[in-house]
Amino acid sequence: MDKQFVFSKKMMMVILLFIIVGVLLTITGLFVSHVEANRLWANILLNGFLIVGLSLGAAFFVAVHIIAESGWQTSIQRIPEAMGSKIWLGAIMIIPILFGAHHLYHWSHTEHLDHVLQLKQPYLNLSFFAARMLIYLGGWTFLFYKIRQVSLMSDQNPDIALFNRLRLFSGIFIVFFAITSSTSAWDWLMSIDAHWFSTLYGWYTFIGMFVNAIAVIIIFLVILQKLGYMSHVNDEHLHDLGKYLFGFSIFWAYLWISQYLLIWYSNIPEETAYYVDRVQGFETLFYVNVVVCFVAPFFALMSRGTKRKANWLFYTAIVVFIGHWVDLYLAIMPGAVGDELSAIGLFEIGLSLIYVTVFAFFVFKALAKANLVPQNHPFFKESFDYENIK
Repeated sequence: MDKQFVFSKKMMMVILLFIIVGVLLTITGLFVSHVEANRLWANILLNGFLIVGLSLGAAFFVAVHIIAESGWQTSIQRIPEAMGSKIWLGAIMIIPILFGAHHLYHWSHTEHLDHVLQLKQPYLNLSFFAARMLIYLGGWTFLFYKIRQVSLMSDQNPDIALFNRLRLFSGIFIVFFAITSSTSAWDWLMSIDAHWFSTLYGWYTFIGMFVNAIAVIIIFLVILQKLGYMSHVNDEHLHDLGKYLFGFSIFWAYLWISQYLLIWYSNIPEETAYYVDRVQGFETLFYVNVVVCFVAPFFALMSRGTKRKANWLFYTAIVVFIGHWVDLYLAIMPGAVGDELSAIGLFEIGLSLIYVTVFAFFVFKALAKANLVPQNHPFFKESFDYENIK
């Protein structure tokens, strides 16, 4: 059983090549189309939130399984652990939006606020916005750092007290995350359209980042297997990850249509404006989003057999990842930039490629710093002594 991942120079060169391609696409996009300040800051928000979401989704995956005393996931636990340990990287990527807040958030222009936004000003103001951001990012980073720290300590010490400490920190993380995952979505995304609100938005954003994190966990797992690692992971583990990707893609679609229908049948102008902007200004992407995030994984993973095929899961996960990138694009661009940017350009593709590749680089570095299996975990043996019935 392989226990230590070696981050080879060849892999580093491949990652560097992707970064160079991203830089070239970004520069080409700057020359091909005029990138205004609003579009620049909107892309920084999109990619910063994407990386934060991937890290948080993976951190939640680890914490919720520790609390539930799940056995099957211990064989792959180090992958979401490595991803979750990069919340700090996401923080570095998203904090710069504080300098571009005037280009993203209408409520930050205090001299031009209407009555509705004046009433929201005690909450929607830059000082409080920045303070909340630091609390979110600092709390998430610290709590998952403790989870990761104790997990690595258990590799050297079989004391069951360490697992109990893991459960304690995981419980605190879940409680903190349950509140802040919604409030951060309100702050960073929903407040772009400051007159609009949705009571389902926090849930919708959370499930999007969680499904996306599962997709990326699958991608990292299959890459590691193709490199000759993670040989202990079998079809049963792949099946469980496939069920997660399948089931939570359906849950994402449920929340998507629920939010849409609640606003559609109420027909209140302040609420319907959100969907009018997206259906009319971004019509193609609006429907592509549903197809890629729901229809594709639904049919691709409906069969039991497809959930147990590594290559099939890998390509389905890539499709889902692209779909949730588009979902974030639709959440940000219509309100921050407007319908003059109704298509994805080279600038968007290039910048996202840079962010995602940098994230992958640091995740691989984290994987190389620890055993690929959690030593002395009380449920590690159990992860091989079960069978998926369905």
